[in-house]
Amino acid sequence: MFCLAGPLAAATAVEGTVRALEGVRVLDLSRILAGPFATMTLADLGAEVIKLESPGAGDDTRFWGPPFIEGESTYFLAVNRSKLGITLDFKNPKGRALLGKLIERSDILIENFRPGTLDRLGLGFEDLARSHPRLIYCSISGYGHTGPRGPEPGFDAIIQAESGIMSVTGAADGPPFKVGASIADIVTGMYAVQAILAALYQRQESGQGQKIDIALLDSMVSTLTYQAGIYFATGRTPQRMGNRHPSIAPYETFEASDGFFTLGVTNDSQWRRFCEAVELQDLENDPRYVGVLQRVKNRETLRARLSGLFRRSTVAHWLERLRRAGIPCGEVRTVAQALEEPQLRARNMILQIQHPKAGPIKLTGSPIKMSRSEPSEATAPPTLGQHNRQVYRGILGLAEEEFETLKAEGVI
Repeated sequence: MFCLAGPLAAATAVEGTVRALEGVRVLDLSRILAGPFATMTLADLGAEVIKLESPGAGDDTRFWGPPFIEGESTYFLAVNRSKLGITLDFKNPKGRALLGKLIERSDILIENFRPGTLDRLGLGFEDLARSHPRLIYCSISGYGHTGPRGPEPGFDAIIQAESGIMSVTGAADGPPFKVGASIADIVTGMYAVQAILAALYQRQESGQGQKIDIALLDSMVSTLTYQAGIYFATGRTPQRMGNRHPSIAPYETFEASDGFFTLGVTNDSQWRRFCEAVELQDLENDPRYVGVLQRVKNRETLRARLSGLFRRSTVAHWLERLRRAGIPCGEVRTVAQALEEPQLRARNMILQIQHPKAGPIKLTGSPIKMSRSEPSEATAPPTLGQHNRQVYRGILGLAEEEFETLKAEGVI
């Protein structure tokens, strides 16, 4: 259990001999993406994460595909590395008792059942806090545990639609689009991690755990930032602009002779260097484009001029010129091209791990790099119930006969 504080903690941190969350135990009752992404991040930081799944079935994403590798869903593999996987039917009284023992030995419980589900089982925060006052209880849901829509289920695509994100994503003359990744789930998972770390820090001072209530809708609305600011300030609903930016120009995607690249000119200093780099010195002091506001106001004529120029040469040609001038730019890549970027390998962002069933698998790594804490060594996502013996016999200390009986009864 987490108790790192005081001089010893400071010394070990300086020496870099412990992982950031060494000694923290997380009981993961979540499934699908937001919760598992959060607990995977905690595992990357060194926490021991015990992922609890139902016997014989497990996380829904174990069945989501294609693709599968030797029967293992790549969706599940992508967000469940470095966890201990166990099975438990906690609706069974014996299973409930085992869950209670696991909670006693855990610092954090994270769940994403529909609000009210665990309360009806006597596993809500108020029930557990009475006997486990130090427990940090993180609940992830679609709409939160308060408000009129709290009981409703929430899914990534639905939340992207209802949060307004889809309304500003896509071509100006086309339909709304969702983001190509499950951004609502991922952002919510990130907020969950932030809140958990803050609660751990606060617990060191107070000795008390607390409930964390994270909603997908809240999380996605928070990402609107300047789009929401536009509406608050003007009363006008922001519109889809494709790859353009409402407040900066040129800040968008252009087509070259052999592909597409992005370009971002965000201030007047960059504008002057940009004009020199692409040999458009006549535009540098053109009153239509002097100052950010004028470039935004006259973005259509500016884009027409730039588009004609950029189509004459290759992506590589333009990127070389722009980068030499210090202008932000980048090639529009496929996922395959992006994952072959040497910078990612230099940063240990592409992992190869041996899985007990799927064999060698590749996964994306953790973006968190710390100077005084060792990274947690990634381990393969667990097969269903893979660590039952390690957790029930090793951590809970069940006798072999009891362990086998619980298996036979389908409790674990």
